[in-house]
Amino acid sequence: MLLLMTFSVLLSTACCVVYDYGAYDATRDAFLPGRFPDGFSFSTATAAYQIEGAWNASGKGESIWDRFSHTPGKVDRGDTGDVACDSYNKYREDVQLMKNMGLRDYRLSLSWPRIFPDGTLAGGVNQDGVDYYNNVIDELIANGITPMVTLYHWDLPQALQEKYGGWVNETLVEHFNDFATFAFQTFGDRVKNWITFNEPKPVCNKGYETGTRAPGVRDLTLLSAYRCGHTIIKAHARAYHTYDRGFRSSQGGIVGITLNLDWAEPRDPDLPTDVQATDRYMQIYSGWFAHPIYVDGDYPPFIKEGLQQVDLANPGETVPSFSAEDAAYIAGTADFFGLNHYKTRIVTSRDITVGTAGQTFRDTIEATVAPEWPQSASSWLYVVPWGLRRLLKHIKQTYGDPDVYITENGRSDPDVQPPILEDTDRVCYYMTYIDEVLKAIKDDDVKVKSYTAWSFMDNFEWDKGYTERFGLFYVDFTDPNRPRTPKRSAGFYTDIIANNGFPEGADVTKMVNDMWGQCRGSGTAGLHDSNGLLALFFTIIALCTSLKWT
Repeated sequence: MLLLMTFSVLLSTACCVVYDYGAYDATRDAFLPGRFPDGFSFSTATAAYQIEGAWNASGKGESIWDRFSHTPGKVDRGDTGDVACDSYNKYREDVQLMKNMGLRDYRLSLSWPRIFPDGTLAGGVNQDGVDYYNNVIDELIANGITPMVTLYHWDLPQALQEKYGGWVNETLVEHFNDFATFAFQTFGDRVKNWITFNEPKPVCNKGYETGTRAPGVRDLTLLSAYRCGHTIIKAHARAYHTYDRGFRSSQGGIVGITLNLDWAEPRDPDLPTDVQATDRYMQIYSGWFAHPIYVDGDYPPFIKEGLQQVDLANPGETVPSFSAEDAAYIAGTADFFGLNHYKTRIVTSRDITVGTAGQTFRDTIEATVAPEWPQSASSWLYVVPWGLRRLLKHIKQTYGDPDVYITENGRSDPDVQPPILEDTDRVCYYMTYIDEVLKAIKDDDVKVKSYTAWSFMDNFEWDKGYTERFGLFYVDFTDPNRPRTPKRSAGFYTDIIANNGFPEGADVTKMVNDMWGQCRGSGTAGLHDSNGLLALFFTIIALCTSLKWT
């Protein structure tokens, strides 16, 4: 009788929990087999500071990440990118690994201070750095791999930080344009896919607000963070127009920007305050850079209102705004939408008074996760595959139905011994996220052109050093030779590339079928109580899908 009463309570509770984002939803989460469209590209990615090493070799100048990582206490375990994966010397080996995987594209970045040691054209060009990137690009092309090149992946020349204060100073617009122009002139005969900036949001939030990443500026007023973003948006637009007017007709390339966008769901979609809070979240964390570039050249409405509040809270200081002329110059400055995606959140409204106890417009939102969502080795990264599909549909509907290049998506493991080479969780991650991309293309008609797995190999993970590993290949950072060892996920991704997805009858689809139950179960692993009642609870929730919002 007691057991039946318990089941009754569980059933009643479960069926009243209308919006349970942690439960398995057969309609939303079922696997969709099939091939990607002809011409779809599967890629991997890295960034210069994270893999190259050779931090002070062959004429390279110091970057803000060189300075930051050499400052005690800034990076976990005191790790630095001084050697990293030693790709400066091992790039040929890396290209062969890519070729063996069947990769069609590879996303890399240029180190600004490796080419302009003091960050300026007037300061001189480092020919050794130019030769290095010429060699990398030529090696890729010779092996049938198309390079996608990012101009700025976080390693600002330290000289520009010291002289101008970094991205808070709009003088950097012209210096970045000089660097971009040189890159277009020097490499544009072979490079046809350009990204101006990678993830400007954390550049500004973590570099100029919390100070947890280079250059380590801590300014909780938000003044520095939004000045940083303002400069980067202008610098992006300037470089885009430079290519459009001076290089596009002769080189035939495309230019865009890569933004890291979150997806958010209201905790209760029937509660207007939660719906409004979710809209505010999307404006702040996904629209800050996307709205000016892809909509109308200006910030989303809620950010504009919030920045006015920041001005009022800081007498004598002003957050810059875009003029009508600025907006006309910025709007439409992208040939594609570069997307890095890692985060989905559940959002509710917070009842606060902005300006009290230092609270800003961003504090009107509370973001959480479902307890069932699996967590990676990164404290902020939870596995929510369906969030990517919904975000892709949002991009289509909100930003003019652009071509979308997914330029990063991936999952971290901890740095442990023995190393995790049988990385089943990463295989599950790629299986489910890539399938959500297929659904977005086939069912939602989103124009996704590529998927890029982050990352090609384990590398320097910024302020976390080498404690978090995202790679398809394991790198032994204790060995001077930095050997690369394929993980299980590298083989799985190779099969996806060879089959262009998950066609029926292919070996990769058989693996999916074998692993699907295991991957589904990972969401509740470790959560079952000794009597199995919690497992039953989740089962009952799944049976109540008719009450759920999908």
